[in-house]
Amino acid sequence: MIINLKNGIDQLLFGMKQKDVEALYGKPSKQFNDDDGNIIYLYNDQKLRLTFYEDEDYRLGYIITSNAEATVLNQKVIGKNIEQIKADLPFTTWEVEEFDSTENHFNESNWLILQAEFNTIIRAEVGAIIKDNDEFDWKFKG
Repeated sequence: MIINLKNGIDQLLFGMKQKDVEALYGKPSKQFNDDDGNIIYLYNDQKLRLTFYEDEDYRLGYIITSNAEATVLNQKVIGKNIEQIKADLPFTTWEVEEFDSTENHFNESNWLILQAEFNTIIRAEVGAIIKDNDEFDWKFKG
């Protein structure tokens, strides 16, 4: 499962609508609305959490995965040592935010978060990029 930085994950592209995602993966294992009115799809088999932004006409704008096959630049990341992966990736800027036993390692230029617990990556999050004019850079044009 390839994390395509700035674009999406696997066959998913930022900007897709729910019907586009369902054409690829079928109905989600679970669906709910978050506190902001966004629609969340959970796909248990793929270990994916998809967020469709309410204020962007319900376009896919954020993806979280804990799939063991998730790769960033040809490197599997889930279950790997966070410091080793950060050293191996070509990104020089990481912001680290701590929450109890977990840490979020955020690379803003690629809108990538690697969440670690006990120095081991447990999930990866990737979001659509916002352009200079404060609009999303939607990759799906359908």
